[in-house]
Amino acid sequence: MSFSPFTAFLLFPVMVVLLEVGRRLRLRRATEGSNAVEGAVFALFGLLLAFTFSGATSRYDRHRQLVTEETNDIGTAYLRLNLLPAQAQPGLRQLFREYTASRMNIYEAVGMTISPETVRLQNAIWQQSTVAAASSGANPDATKLLLPAINDMIDITSTRQNAFNMHPPGVVFLLLYVFSCVAAFMAGYGMKAGGRDWIYTVIFAVTVTLTVYATLEIEYPRQGLIRLTELDQGFVALRKSMQ
Repeated sequence: MSFSPFTAFLLFPVMVVLLEVGRRLRLRRATEGSNAVEGAVFALFGLLLAFTFSGATSRYDRHRQLVTEETNDIGTAYLRLNLLPAQAQPGLRQLFREYTASRMNIYEAVGMTISPETVRLQNAIWQQSTVAAASSGANPDATKLLLPAINDMIDITSTRQNAFNMHPPGVVFLLLYVFSCVAAFMAGYGMKAGGRDWIYTVIFAVTVTLTVYATLEIEYPRQGLIRLTELDQGFVALRKSMQ
């Protein structure tokens, strides 16, 4: 279950309405609110908001770290092709160029699995490398250095895919929406008697809405304005170095 970042903007009109409902209910009842209850609600809301935002930024940083690790793994394996016989290197180097290109723009894909092209190239690279490493003319250390490097290069694709598809349970974000609405109602109920303070109302609703939106943008980057395309620059640079 995923939440589109743009759904956060639905909070703004709902929160404005709930602020007004809370204010009117307070005027009708003409009773003092409970500071303890209000404090508990806002404390829990702040804790939940901080938790989800912190988790989203941590996972975003993890994506960036894994991109760096994968480019390093591909670059290391590519350099160790020198351990193979000269006649086996050109074909494998071309496969590596195609493989590096296939690892670009994966964040634009909606699928939850590794692309078929990437899997095909992984199999081709592995099969040709194992044969070349065992052939005459290969460096004795080819099987010890090249094959583990290729294995790391293949394994990290699953690590990246799993990390990108790993999110908190949908109930966490649903609870964030609910607490946003409850906090709006409590804020309205806690307003002092008198005319409407639209500045206070709008600022509160906008602040919460934008914070929830930013959290969802970072958590689900390919569904909003954040596309993570800047992370492909490492692959672009690596591909250019393979000329």
